[in-house]
Amino acid sequence: MRLYAMVAASGFRRHATYRVATAAGVFTNSVFGFILSYTYIALWAERPQLGGYSMDDALAYVWIGQALLTVCGLMGGGFEEELMERIRTGDIAVDLYRPADLQAWWFSANAGRCAFQLLGRGAIPMAVGALAFRFTLPSGPGAWLAFLVAVALGSTVSFAIWYLAAMSAFWLLDGQGVVQVVWLGGLFFSGMLLPLNVFPGALGEVARMLPWASLLQVPADVYLGKYEGGAELAGAYAFQGCWALVLLGAGRLVQAAATRKVVVQGG
Repeated sequence: MRLYAMVAASGFRRHATYRVATAAGVFTNSVFGFILSYTYIALWAERPQLGGYSMDDALAYVWIGQALLTVCGLMGGGFEEELMERIRTGDIAVDLYRPADLQAWWFSANAGRCAFQLLGRGAIPMAVGALAFRFTLPSGPGAWLAFLVAVALGSTVSFAIWYLAAMSAFWLLDGQGVVQVVWLGGLFFSGMLLPLNVFPGALGEVARMLPWASLLQVPADVYLGKYEGGAELAGAYAFQGCWALVLLGAGRLVQAAATRKVVVQGG
């Protein structure tokens, strides 16, 4: 465990060195937050209580999405490109020789990245949004803690999804096609464009059952207090936790199949 804690700390420090990139990301998130906020204001003015959200809830949802964009990998996990490149070049052989589990190593590195992104590109855009708009805030420290637990589970599900996408490079060598499919799925089915509660009929029911709902929709609803009572909140956590276990397990199976008969590129 000490090894993986050190890997996580190294991942945090690594991303903390890119200060200019972080500042640019905060600016970009804030700009898109303003664009989406005014779009939502127009939409909710025409359709009050759309999806069960008040105007204040909808605006909070916008800024939660901007805060979690990189934390929960809504448009990319932040590590899959590097992992696929190591598979393509054959550098993955070095990783496999390490006295550490491949999946656990990358999970720890990604956890450090998520922790930094939560502070660097999560908290600041939320503060900008809170200064510019009136939106719903959690009722107290307990609600904030519940939200952070949901974010942690969401980032775990995100890692599991992107790890599976990266593993495809063992067979495809260039996994960009798989990445694009996962990217589109995350953009649409996480609720990044519109809350999944707004999706009609069977489409909404299916969307809320997919793993991408764990990345934004569930944490946002926890933040907004949509889960009444401990049982409903536990059910939300169970939904995220089950998807995390299923996808992490699938990742281990694919990893085992890939490394059982691995062909190292480059010799």
